Amino acid sequence: MDLKFKLMKQIINTKFVKNILFSTLALFSAVSLVAQEEEEAPKFTLSGSIDAYYRANLNAGNGVDAQAPGSSFANLPGFALGMANVIAGYEGEKVGFVADLVFGPRGTDAIFASPMYSATGDIVNQLYAYWNVSDAVTLTFGNFNTFLGYEVISPVANFNYSTSYLFSYGPFSHTGLKADFAISDDFSLMLAVMNPTDLTEFNPVGQYAYGVQLGYSGQYANLLIDNGSYEIDFTGGFDLSDSFFLGLNAAYFNGDEEDGIGSFAGVAVYPQLATSENFTLGLRGEYFTETDFFGAIGASDAEGDASVFAVTLTGSATIGNLMIKPELRLDSTSEDTTFVNGNGEPIGSLSSFLLAAIYSF
Repeated sequence: MDLKFKLMKQIINTKFVKNILFSTLALFSAVSLVAQEEEEAPKFTLSGSIDAYYRANLNAGNGVDAQAPGSSFANLPGFALGMANVIAGYEGEKVGFVADLVFGPRGTDAIFASPMYSATGDIVNQLYAYWNVSDAVTLTFGNFNTFLGYEVISPVANFNYSTSYLFSYGPFSHTGLKADFAISDDFSLMLAVMNPTDLTEFNPVGQYAYGVQLGYSGQYANLLIDNGSYEIDFTGGFDLSDSFFLGLNAAYFNGDEEDGIGSFAGVAVYPQLATSENFTLGLRGEYFTETDFFGAIGASDAEGDASVFAVTLTGSATIGNLMIKPELRLDSTSEDTTFVNGNGEPIGSLSSFLLAAIYSF
């Protein structure tokens, strides 16, 4: 009887252990399956920013005809609005989309050529779908911001609030198809076929532009070929220490002479020093020159040549999601016809003060 009882007890204990093990494995499998499903589930994101600023000229008038560097994205006098930027994204394991909408003066400046067809084309900054074909290849189809240049449309991603001449007179966005290739940990390649520059809603001319970007460790060489014109561009930067960063941008644009499009060239440097966790001081020094009345400076001589040297000193204080940016800017041009003083007389330089507030979410 004792032996039989012991055998029965052993069998019961063995079954109990097996049940415990089976239950544990089932639980882990269920948890793992749920985690995997959560990982693979598409994610919807909503982000963006708003910005506003105050701007005043120090050596020129500030009335209705107030002067400002052309298309500096901060060219309105007094208290002025930047834009509201709302970015909706949907990210799956392989595919997704981005809808980037802008409302306000800065957005209007960024997508000045729209609407070409739709009544709401002037609020679409970016609108594209993408497909991660593999870990090394991504295809993007639609309207996306340009791959050229150091600065971007959103004030959140720029250190200086006002923009450079190189940014203002390069392309802002393209519509087409691009392929990004991660060749290695350091090297990347992008190839694109797009509508001609600024034709972001559709293509009414039947011609196309082509883009190439080669990247190495955060340094990018860019080429845009566009219907008889081309632009070559270098964009990069270096962390010289834990607190000191140096950004670089240089570009040359050769316009189509048959269409009467001029050329320009320029170089800009962006030294930035973080003095604390919440404050950084940065300088942008830029030299920009144009030919054949390209339009950035307002050349007046027979050759149509003009140049400008611009220095912008910006402070950036961070308070949570809010950035406060005081900015001093001096633009000195080779032409006295570019700006006018408070008496309406032409002058060759313009100094201004700006204070911007940018909130991002």
